Amino acid sequence: MKSFREEIWFNIPSRRAFVLLTPKLEECVKKSGIQEGLLLCNAMHITASVFINDNEAGLHEDFERWLERLAPEKPYSQYKHNVGEDNADAHLKRTIMGREVVIAVTGGKLDLGPWEQVFYGEFDGKRRKRVLVKIIGE
Repeated sequence: MKSFREEIWFNIPSRRAFVLLTPKLEECVKKSGIQEGLLLCNAMHITASVFINDNEAGLHEDFERWLERLAPEKPYSQYKHNVGEDNADAHLKRTIMGREVVIAVTGGKLDLGPWEQVFYGEFDGKRRKRVLVKIIGE
């Protein structure tokens, strides 16, 4: 069995954003040489997420509005965590959207459904962050 590891780094200039990861993950699968196996991609920060859904701008706007209703950024004082910080909402948003995805690799390609794409969700940006890509298989 082979193993491949890579980190993908981000510098998101805004507090929140969704970034399409699928092409970078496809590059990782190709570099790994693995034909059959599993790919794990996880956010390495507790205020960011990796998730699978449709690549549709309206849906991303819906996510943003929905998450903001569930865990509004302001007022900062509503959260006990925000003592000297202002990112409690980002921790909650990450919990809702999830930490990682696991995707089958079949025939040297990501085995995604017809509309599935992988995204990095940033909820407390404006600094350097990363995701881990780990692929195992043959």
